[in-house]
Amino acid sequence: MDSHGFVKLRRIIFFLAVLLLCQPAWAANRVALIIGNSAYKNATPLSNPVNDALMVEATLRTAGFDVVQTRLDIQAVEMRRALRDFADQARDSDVAVVYYAGHGIEIEGTNYLIPIDATLERDTDVYDEAFSLDRVLLAIEPARQLRVVILDACRNNPFSEKMKRTVGSRAISRGLARIEPATSNTLVAFAAKAGSTASDGNSKNSPYTAALVKYIGTPGLDLRRVFGFVRDDVMKATGNRQEPYVYGTLGGDDVPLVPAKETAKEAAKETAKEAASSATPRSEMRQDYELALQVGNKDALNFFIAQYPDGYYANLAKLQLAKIDAEEKRAAAAEKARQAEQEQARLVSEGAQQTQLAKAAAELKAAQEARAAAESAKEAAQQQAAQAEQRRVAAESAAAATKNTTPVAPSAPDQPRETNTSADTKVATLPSPQASAPSTSPPELAKSLQTELRRVGCFSGSANGEWDAASRRSLELFNQNAGTKFDAKAANPDALDAIKLKTARVCPLTCGSGLKRDGDRCVKITCAPGYFVNDDAECEKRKVRQAPSARLERRSRDREEAPARPAKPKAEASAGNKGDGGMPFMPFFLP
Repeated sequence: MDSHGFVKLRRIIFFLAVLLLCQPAWAANRVALIIGNSAYKNATPLSNPVNDALMVEATLRTAGFDVVQTRLDIQAVEMRRALRDFADQARDSDVAVVYYAGHGIEIEGTNYLIPIDATLERDTDVYDEAFSLDRVLLAIEPARQLRVVILDACRNNPFSEKMKRTVGSRAISRGLARIEPATSNTLVAFAAKAGSTASDGNSKNSPYTAALVKYIGTPGLDLRRVFGFVRDDVMKATGNRQEPYVYGTLGGDDVPLVPAKETAKEAAKETAKEAASSATPRSEMRQDYELALQVGNKDALNFFIAQYPDGYYANLAKLQLAKIDAEEKRAAAAEKARQAEQEQARLVSEGAQQTQLAKAAAELKAAQEARAAAESAKEAAQQQAAQAEQRRVAAESAAAATKNTTPVAPSAPDQPRETNTSADTKVATLPSPQASAPSTSPPELAKSLQTELRRVGCFSGSANGEWDAASRRSLELFNQNAGTKFDAKAANPDALDAIKLKTARVCPLTCGSGLKRDGDRCVKITCAPGYFVNDDAECEKRKVRQAPSARLERRSRDREEAPARPAKPKAEASAGNKGDGGMPFMPFFLP
């Protein structure tokens, strides 16, 4: 078979593999429910849970989970429905995972997860407005092989100051309570051990979730080692102030969340990779990208990224994925706003109370704002993907024109002439219209890369063209946050091309002690009078202790305000009326 025929066969295999992955699964083997609650209405809002949930979602999808349900900022009704629906998914699964990030409290030794609309005016309200951890374990109990619950919810009770206790002896502790799962092969992972609290950190993700996604998707890695590595990373990141903990036991065999053995999908990927390795990789990468772009769905683009995880075309595919995700989120936000409008109209027609109408109006306003934000994000993603495609087409057109005008040098007698496939390889390696220009020197490349890394928030030094340790760390930081795997040992043009495609900050802004994020800058945390900033960068009420000087001053003031006592009468006897012995002189007369 000649080279052209082999290329054609390889493309057929790639297309069949894409069609295979696009078909719905007959049975869900690994399922996950992800909940992230940030926008609490009656408690302190949290900045990280939604970001954490989205990052865990991306990790589990990349790991090949068959079903990943994500719910963000959900109320009690939605949370109850999500648990009920997920119980149906878990019934037909081998592995069931629940991840929750948000507020959680412990009352009388029972742990509860809090929806965003909970009020909890009394301690007994927790039975009606929150969901016990036992309820979550009940939902995943039908899974045949493994059940995992991960809670990044070990925070201080936000309702403790205003919650009324119906029984004075009822215990309400900090953090979450220890638990022993009743079902075998069940693990419950806490972001901090029982009775302690977890830190939200100073970045967009909590230290616990940032460490979790680093290890949980590793194929073949036993879950006990996963959580062990997570513990080490979190303790290092928090200065040993936070120690994650896992409750429950597994058997003696390794139990990875992502199996190491090859699955049918992975076999299809390997088949396509083997076929691709026999042809020119870069030219076929371009052709495969164009094929995935023509199919135009997430499965095709995800398959392309799995086959070509790094490089210029991988970043183009990720931009296309971001565009599709933005459209899905816009549609979901529009549907939520439509439901809020219908609910408000229903309450008005039924003559509901003013408190209900005010609550419905607030929910409608929030839904409309979320819809507007989703539409803006969708437009930005579409514009970014379109601009990247325009640059790609322009680059390839310029390269094709250069190829047609450049004479081909005669081949050496012992060296074969360069084929058209090799010429296509040169086209695919051009990342931008400027690629046909002469290559830049290493210092110039390093300087350009440092400038771009600084633009996306990954590099804080000066762009001097010296690829030093700080520059290498900045590229590693970009890899960590952008999901790329560029070699950080030296500046390379592929990394530069990938970073140029990013139009917004990639590396999270890290603020020091006493500071918080405000857009793209750090601002000082200001607390109300009587409060101070604690080690978790939160405002905590200061305990006022009366000074000794104040007590003395109060006693002195009390003495001055007391009524004066009457003076004792003085003795009126004079010395002339007293005898030598000091007794009064008594005169007497003789008859």
